[in-house]
Amino acid sequence: MGTLGAVFGGTSNSLASGVLVLNKHYAAVRVMPARRAFCLLFKQIAEIVSVQDSQYLSYDFESWREVSEFRGKYEREHYEWIRCVRFDLAVPRIIRLLFYDRLPRRAVKLTRRNIFARDCNCCQYCGERFPTSELSLDHVLPRSRGGQTVWTNVVCCCVKCNVRKGGRIPKEAHVRLITKPVQPNRAPAITLHLTSAKYASWKQFLNEAYWNVELRD
Repeated sequence: MGTLGAVFGGTSNSLASGVLVLNKHYAAVRVMPARRAFCLLFKQIAEIVSVQDSQYLSYDFESWREVSEFRGKYEREHYEWIRCVRFDLAVPRIIRLLFYDRLPRRAVKLTRRNIFARDCNCCQYCGERFPTSELSLDHVLPRSRGGQTVWTNVVCCCVKCNVRKGGRIPKEAHVRLITKPVQPNRAPAITLHLTSAKYASWKQFLNEAYWNVELRD
């Protein structure tokens, strides 16, 4: 446990970085924090997958430590790092579970965070983008008139438009929905990762046909 203790001996924002998890057939399963990913690697339950020139290269914990030494010298700016007592480790982007082949099927969780991510923090009536702190949720068909709290009836809305609409339907309030609300097939928060170049290697694994599992923090 000496090496593992060295890795997790200190605190680091890098340990909270998202790592894409594949099952043994290379199908995307979920996203987990780097801390948990390193635990699986150390226990030899998973391996690191690195995508280079459209080829998949696999590494175990020790070989990744050697790769990290090289990349620390020549490609350090492309990775997040965990500083250990005797060495630095690059945070991997993708790991593959060696013994897990099932693909869980779960609906995307209806949360405020996921709705904001689905609508890209844009008010669905005026189209302006706002910080999360300046947004609210609106029931397209108001609850007072039988509207339900479901994906297809809840949208991201700025405070001004929410007050203007009040307890009316859009037509009555003379506003129009910019995008019809739908239930996403995958957790919308994944989009926040894909906007960063460092997560470009995830994209080829995120096939809509199988990616509909809930992301966990």
